[in-house]
Amino acid sequence: MENYKNLFVLVDIKKEAIKKRINETFNTIFIDPDERFYFELNPSMSYMLDTGNDDARSEGMSYGMMMAVQMNRKDIFDRLWLFSKTFMYQKAGKYEGYFAWSVKPDGTKNAEGPAPDGEEYFALALFFAAARWGDGTEPFDYSVQARDILHHCVHQHELVKNGNPMWEPENYLVKFVPEVHFSDPSYHLPHFYEIFALRANESDRRFWKEAARASREYIAKSCHPITGMASEYAYYDGVSVEFSKKRQQFYSDSYRVAMNIGLDAAWFGDVPKLRACVNRLQTWLSENTELGKYDSYLLDGTPIGEEAMHPVAIIATTAAASLASDNKYRYDWVRDFWNTPLRKGKRRYYDNCLYFFCLLLLSGEYKIY
Repeated sequence: MENYKNLFVLVDIKKEAIKKRINETFNTIFIDPDERFYFELNPSMSYMLDTGNDDARSEGMSYGMMMAVQMNRKDIFDRLWLFSKTFMYQKAGKYEGYFAWSVKPDGTKNAEGPAPDGEEYFALALFFAAARWGDGTEPFDYSVQARDILHHCVHQHELVKNGNPMWEPENYLVKFVPEVHFSDPSYHLPHFYEIFALRANESDRRFWKEAARASREYIAKSCHPITGMASEYAYYDGVSVEFSKKRQQFYSDSYRVAMNIGLDAAWFGDVPKLRACVNRLQTWLSENTELGKYDSYLLDGTPIGEEAMHPVAIIATTAAASLASDNKYRYDWVRDFWNTPLRKGKRRYYDNCLYFFCLLLLSGEYKIY
């Protein structure tokens, strides 16, 4: 898709101001000495620090790579990728071909298992890098690396002893982790899978096309019919997983669902079932909350008396949903997001990652390469 919508200009924000905001936000994340969370380990490797947990995660590393490729920063991209490949990539055992989801800033693993959202973002960022800069020598043969990641995601049970795939072979749905049989609604990225269906190994392309279809259906099932909220984890029928109270709630991971629906619409067009979900979410939040002051909620909107951990992320992702919504509040969310500053302090990592993605998305600068 080449005609990317810029919703900021529709609320009378000048293109020069939008470009300035994008560059300033990128600089805050990657350069600012006080607020950045990108750090160099050595001249050839860097990491994205989860400032709330003092670790580097496959989520954040792959997010940083996507930011870098969108901003045409091959230097940053390659440093992040080399750190990931050196310290997170598993070379043996049942996780061979996957990436450990958490390591210390020095690269020491905190965990062995992977988180599929990291693999998804790694793969697409690598495909985009190949398109922008061309494949180099290993490990910078980006498209080769991306195809290998995706092949393991689908075929781990065939490739590795005691291995488990990240997607269910029968229903094409991404799992929360390879060993379980339930999902995380925010891991569902049908717009990524559409691209995988064109660029993955040819034998896997039908799988990814089916995964895109199945994920759009799943997202619609997982969003509440009144509030539009999705839970952190949900079974394959969309019903919330009940092993932990917080996981039944509209909580941290859940906020990304709205952003994902917005990006899917921006790249591949309107899906009525998903439009209905974000219409409900924007309407419920507009009519039942005060901007920036959010509780944690049960999916029906009942507050549980616990302040939301990532309020800036809620604003950013709900605004990004305006690319898919058509309700009367959609442009209010765009304006409110524009007027919301980046988060500062200990918990800034997650909020500001999503802030930057949503800023790119709403300005028409989050592009397919």
